[in-house]
Amino acid sequence: MTSAGARSPSFRHWRAPSALPGFGIAFGYTLVYLALIVLIPMAGLALKSASLGIAGIIDIITEERTLAALRTSFGVSLAAAGFGSVFGLAIAWVLTRYHFPGRRLIDAMVDLPFALPTAVAGIALGAIYAPNGWVGAQLAPFGIKVAFTPLGIFVALVFVSLPFAVRTVQPLIEEIDRELEEASATLGASRLQTVWRVLLPPLVPAVLTGFALGFARAVGEYGSVIFIAGNLPYVSEIAPLLIVIKLEEFDYAGATAIALIMLVISFSSLLVINLIQAWSRRRFGHV
Repeated sequence: MTSAGARSPSFRHWRAPSALPGFGIAFGYTLVYLALIVLIPMAGLALKSASLGIAGIIDIITEERTLAALRTSFGVSLAAAGFGSVFGLAIAWVLTRYHFPGRRLIDAMVDLPFALPTAVAGIALGAIYAPNGWVGAQLAPFGIKVAFTPLGIFVALVFVSLPFAVRTVQPLIEEIDRELEEASATLGASRLQTVWRVLLPPLVPAVLTGFALGFARAVGEYGSVIFIAGNLPYVSEIAPLLIVIKLEEFDYAGATAIALIMLVISFSSLLVINLIQAWSRRRFGHV
């Protein structure tokens, strides 16, 4: 039989002692903050969409234009997050392990998308990758068109999501002892084996975290995309733009229905990524 005294240690463990007092105030503030900023707006979104009924929501979601916009948003976001994770890892490795002139400047430039207004980034990317732009003009002879195509969306989303991939991995790379690489080489491992078996395992959780953050940032991106995407329905129109169009047409229920399905897909995707991240921590022994 479990007594009150037997239950108290678990409660005390839940309320672990802290250097800063005020557990009740901090916990209450956390709940109020989450309710006001996250839960209540999400509940309002669901209630507004519910006015359409299940059949109405399904009709809006299954519209060809809506499906095309969702495919563009989530498909390109996944590609941009994956690309950013790979090259973000490479950039973080270079900035951490090598010393060269201008390293501090490049390291600071990684954070530029955080500070730069997204509209400014979109205008700059559109001007550079346009057919008569600095980069677009060089690609045009090869038949490669970036601006006003889905490829332009990809470029914009990589631009805004890359810092997450770099900054989540960089601190862990700094903590990896170089002696591990030397020991691996001493034991006869090749460079590829050292990278695959020694260096990557402790970095996998951080890479997945950067991927999740980059994906979440890319899915909701609007300002930098609309200036370079072309915004052609069924071709380069993103779901956030379609929501804005619905709002301009005073179709609030339709806009909230699309927003709701974006919320569900985004939450499901991030949940899967977090489960994979938790598995990788258990698998590689880095909790």
